[in-house]
Amino acid sequence: MTEGTTSAAQGVDTLTRLEQEGEIAADYLEGLLDIADLDGDIDMDVEADRAAVSIISDSGSHDLQKLVGRDGEVLEALQELTRLAVHRETGDRSRLMLDIGGFRARKRTELAELGAQAADEVKSTGEPVRMKPMTPFERKVVHDAVAAAGLRSESEGEEPQRFVVVLPA
Repeated sequence: MTEGTTSAAQGVDTLTRLEQEGEIAADYLEGLLDIADLDGDIDMDVEADRAAVSIISDSGSHDLQKLVGRDGEVLEALQELTRLAVHRETGDRSRLMLDIGGFRARKRTELAELGAQAADEVKSTGEPVRMKPMTPFERKVVHDAVAAAGLRSESEGEEPQRFVVVLPA
């Protein structure tokens, strides 16, 4: 087998593994929706080498808002529980991302704009900008936006008070 063939086979294996994670997560979440007597459809995908599972609702996201909670706190907890369910089935640590009612997608857009604004401020003033504490997901989105703007950033502090600092080039 050539190196290119091995690499392609590993890519297929990774995709298959991530799709399996998504299916396990979907089964777990469907059970949760049944227990909570909530309506929602499950959408599975693979994004950036992660299984991505979304719960969406045709009747509006008001019912699903209960599963998001204030500032996504319940969503974060459900994501961890879902990752544990996947780990229990596969024996492997999961980096699965869960979105409910489009909350995380909207948050990603807001955070990318916030990161771009901080980068613009650093470019104009030449001074570092310290942002408010964020979750790991939020910091990742901001780091990506800052990098896209051509600057660098670092995370500082200890959880749950860890925050992003945008630095001059």
